[in-house]
Amino acid sequence: MRKPDFFIIGAPRCGTTAMYAYLAQHPDVFMASEKESHHFATDLLPPDDPQRSRDAYLELFNGARDTQIVGEASVYYLFSKEAARNIHAFNPAAKIIVQFRNPVEMLDSLHSNMMYLGRENISDMGEALDAEADRKAGRRIPPGDLRFVQRLFYSEIIKWAGQLQRYFDIFGREAVHVIIMDDLKAEPARVYRETLDFLGVRASFEPSFNVVNANKRVRSRWFQHLLYRPPKWMRLIGRMLVPRGRRAAVIERAKALNIEHVRRQPLSPAVRERLRAMCAPEVEKLGALIGRDLSQWTR
Repeated sequence: MRKPDFFIIGAPRCGTTAMYAYLAQHPDVFMASEKESHHFATDLLPPDDPQRSRDAYLELFNGARDTQIVGEASVYYLFSKEAARNIHAFNPAAKIIVQFRNPVEMLDSLHSNMMYLGRENISDMGEALDAEADRKAGRRIPPGDLRFVQRLFYSEIIKWAGQLQRYFDIFGREAVHVIIMDDLKAEPARVYRETLDFLGVRASFEPSFNVVNANKRVRSRWFQHLLYRPPKWMRLIGRMLVPRGRRAAVIERAKALNIEHVRRQPLSPAVRERLRAMCAPEVEKLGALIGRDLSQWTR
């Protein structure tokens, strides 16, 4: 059974879904059948998470040919304190892809996506930041399938320099490829070729650079709750009415019908300034670490 040769480790809402989709189109690349397994983030996954199983994890790579390199993408591997060490123990020759964007925009996008998924129940970004202390103490946790509460620690998620340094220390800089989302949006073909060169596969292939994972909101939160956390009776009816091979497609179609792609409401000036001030020191550290002036993000 094949195991991954490379990992897209994050950060969340920084174009990783797009890169996952672009790489999956390459004939010499096989991407895991499921994004966000987080198998190696053992400090984040709950004890009963099914992706803790090594056998279940390796099943994500069934179908990879011997002529293909294999990859997976889990955006909280960057945030996790244990993932880098666990990945290295699993495959010390692994290559690492990490993606960043303006953290103010990233946090706004992340909060919006968490609301869409039903994993956040505080609609105001400023109030969500204020709730972090309570959430770290186990209070004010949204009901439902959050999987791990650390994804609500917004001020911790953007401490990218220290997180990236951990991968530099464990894998070496030459094994870590950094992508800035601004570049991916402006010149997707160039950034894609550079990524293929890093992975050692044919750089002449060009995928379809469609917009992937745009901001969205649900039409019905009640219906969204049923789709992501169906009650037992609904699962039983589904098994009786829908053939096994069609169930995933039917669910995905229902999810698509329940969403609309919209432009996010702008942050209030006060919350934007708060995020800018919070992110500025981290942006400076990250820029120094990768040798790039990123100050325009928080200027």
